[in-house]
Amino acid sequence: MHQRPDLKAILLAFAGIYIIWGTTFLAIALAIRTIPPFFSGGVRFLAAGVIMYAYLRLRGQRQVFAGLSIGGTLLCGVLLSGIGNGFIIWGQQALPSGIAALFVGGLPVLILLFDWMFFSRRAPTRLAAIGLALGFSGLIVLSLNTHSLSGKVRPAHVIMVLLAEVGWSLGTLLQRRYVGPDRVQNFTCLQMLAGGAFQLLAGLVDREWIGFSPAQVSLQSMLAVLYLTVFGSLIAANCYSFLVAHVPAQQISTYALVNPVIALSLGALVLGEKITPATALAALLVALGVALVLWSRRLPSAPELAVSPRRLV
Repeated sequence: MHQRPDLKAILLAFAGIYIIWGTTFLAIALAIRTIPPFFSGGVRFLAAGVIMYAYLRLRGQRQVFAGLSIGGTLLCGVLLSGIGNGFIIWGQQALPSGIAALFVGGLPVLILLFDWMFFSRRAPTRLAAIGLALGFSGLIVLSLNTHSLSGKVRPAHVIMVLLAEVGWSLGTLLQRRYVGPDRVQNFTCLQMLAGGAFQLLAGLVDREWIGFSPAQVSLQSMLAVLYLTVFGSLIAANCYSFLVAHVPAQQISTYALVNPVIALSLGALVLGEKITPATALAALLVALGVALVLWSRRLPSAPELAVSPRRLV
């Protein structure tokens, strides 16, 4: 029988994904100024995975991956840290950081849709259906107006970010099929290693090595990758996996309401990214859609938050 997590631990984990993931879009923008996108992500997740593996071994675990569904964990790693993160990094070569975060803000809408279509088969309520329509409307408005945000944006950049959303949604929904609450850290370690390896392979396919020299990497980019490794991966990713193992997926998805606000603000303040009327309209539609999706079901009470249901985000 698994020990129920303390409510304080759950709240701290929520704070981790609310705040840290809101800042990672800025860090990614700084990292890829002088480091190829997939290479920066691959190094980040492989480094985080190796550090976590060493940590688990030091805690006396001789067989770190024992008891895990290796195939399922590798699949989740490709979907989450590989596609879910890597394709966003690639898209941010042209998309402003705040806009990329706003796209990602529509995740709860996709999660609800995929959960309905492929997992729980529960049809959304009328309120949730309205939320789905509003959320997708916001993403459409955003997609149709990306050219006004940056002259470098091409359809491929938008498509990659949308594919990243699909990968992250499916990976989140699949995770609970392959890991119990007592193996979350082990699962996170292996899935980050898988995601890092996938990104390095994607970098080879994308031929990122052409024209790249380690001598051109700036201190700013190196510090950004270090921040992403420690805070974005080791801390926030573990917070996320912990929450997925203990808290209903739709509650976890509330981070999607907070991250875009932080990312848009940091992008405007630090990088000088502009917020156009179309961006504001898209943000409003996505926020309203996500809010309706999340509020279409009553949130459980504090004691219920401590239960660790085994279902699948």
